Amino acid sequence: MEKHDEYALAARFNWAEWKRIFKYVSPYKKHVIALLIAAVGTGIFDAIFPMMTRYAITNFIEAKTLNGIWLFVAAFLTLALIQLWFNVRYTQHAIVIEMGVGRDMRYDLFSHVQELSLDYFNQTPVGFILARIMSDTQSLGAVFSWRLSAFAWNLAYIFSAAINMFILNSALAVAVLLTVPVIAFLAGKFQRKLLVANRIARKQNSMVTSGYNENINGAVTIKELDCRGRINGEFAEINGEMRRKSLAAKNIEATFFPCIMVVSSAALAFVLGMGPVMVNRQLLDVASLAVFISYTFTLLDPIETITRAFTSIMALQANVERVNSLLDAQPGVKDREDVVEKYGDIYNAKKENWEEITGDIEFRDVSFRYPDSEKYVLENFNLKIKAGTCVAIVGATGAGKSTLVNLVCRFFEPTSGQILIDGVDYRERSYLWLQSNLSYVLQTPHLFSGSILDNIRYANPSASMEDVIDAAKQAQAHSFIEKLPEGYNTEVGQGGDKLSTGQKQLVSIARAILAKGKILVMDEATSSVDTQTEQMINGMTDQLLKNRTSFIIAHRLSTVKNADMIIVVDEGKIIEMGTHSQLLRAEGHYYRMYTGQWEEKRQNEFFKQLHSEKQ
Repeated sequence: MEKHDEYALAARFNWAEWKRIFKYVSPYKKHVIALLIAAVGTGIFDAIFPMMTRYAITNFIEAKTLNGIWLFVAAFLTLALIQLWFNVRYTQHAIVIEMGVGRDMRYDLFSHVQELSLDYFNQTPVGFILARIMSDTQSLGAVFSWRLSAFAWNLAYIFSAAINMFILNSALAVAVLLTVPVIAFLAGKFQRKLLVANRIARKQNSMVTSGYNENINGAVTIKELDCRGRINGEFAEINGEMRRKSLAAKNIEATFFPCIMVVSSAALAFVLGMGPVMVNRQLLDVASLAVFISYTFTLLDPIETITRAFTSIMALQANVERVNSLLDAQPGVKDREDVVEKYGDIYNAKKENWEEITGDIEFRDVSFRYPDSEKYVLENFNLKIKAGTCVAIVGATGAGKSTLVNLVCRFFEPTSGQILIDGVDYRERSYLWLQSNLSYVLQTPHLFSGSILDNIRYANPSASMEDVIDAAKQAQAHSFIEKLPEGYNTEVGQGGDKLSTGQKQLVSIARAILAKGKILVMDEATSSVDTQTEQMINGMTDQLLKNRTSFIIAHRLSTVKNADMIIVVDEGKIIEMGTHSQLLRAEGHYYRMYTGQWEEKRQNEFFKQLHSEKQ
């Protein structure tokens, strides 16, 4: 089974994996017991009603009398009401179990995901995580509710029907019930094949959907490149493959029911053939023959349902294993037990033991490679940064600028060596202590659904309205927020899509200011905003950096000229380090980058002026 294959099917049933999931069912064991009782009761009553028919035929029709008919009707209605009550109860309990198990499992998975380190998210597709939290939990919740009740209901019906048939005529009962294992075998074989075929078809369907989505979103590019013929050909191929795989699944389904019907028809033919003989020999009465015919007709469905439920449970082995694998995933960055004992964890932070942070940072013989790579990004790296220093990290796209920042923020830890904060290895203190002292401004700002006020307050939930407004003013965000219909209570939409990119960035800067972190990280904070917003951000930079140890990741070198230290990164290595003037005098990599950008800017301004003069 591939690590991230959404459609992988477990090879065999693993009881140990399922036992781990049972802890989510344990809080609902009373509901499970009640569910089973209600389902069994429903199945028994289903099997009783044909016997009620026999009683009516024997005692009223054949006897040609209506004596006791109303008492019989009353009894019938009473049984029907009891069965209805069982139906309602098992439905209620099934809903409670399904919703409860799913909710508890989703919460545990979501909480565990919050504890995982950045390396896990770098290596694991988002779709894989979402499928575990949503699809797998839903499927497993259904197993312990609807699948379980269906299994108990239909099994109770089969046993009750079998007992009734033996009471009526043991020989005919044996003949009919001999078809049960045959039908069960055929149903199991076909259900397994059908399950795999449908899963393959669904996988191909997702490829077709993905093709639709990709081509619709890229409609402009397709027209520009005039590649409609190629695109249509590629889509025709995956669409045709979907047809073939869907047909394969439908062919299995079309073969399954006739095979089952042959066996069922053989049983019915035997009953219809032998029944009249037994009636003539007075070994069986007409009413009992009618019951046998009814049971023969109705046995097919519960057998198939049980087989389908059992096959589904077997198929969910993969879901169980994937959920457990996510719960087993360990964070790459994790505090030692003694550190947790002193400083607490995310659920019980012992902030009274948290030291004040100054912001001195030291790399001491640090070597680092990413968990999924054998190549070292840093080797025996040493660097001291005094509190309040502004460090700029520059380099080409993909050069590895984020590595140093990720290490400072303890999103990753050194493979070897130490990183010291205020003279102490940061592994000796809680990572929560460190990250609570971080202010981070991303290249692409992320806002949560809710109001602007909510989003700024994420940095400090206890902050007063005055503190929020002050942070927004420092971030140059207050003026545009005031102009919005609801002001600070304006909903930002999913991901902040109701605001422009520049507005989102200003809100995220306000959030960083409110956090009052002693360590500030600005990761290409101006690269995705308009010129006006960029100028606003650059204008507030000095105020933002004040009294903070700052790291600025930048592509535009003009924005980092005033940094106390500039680190040049190339192919994951630090190749130059110094101030702006020192690096220019060295005439190395930084010099070539800076002069190249300056020349590009000068040419752009020239052509812009030339264009305006022509107009």
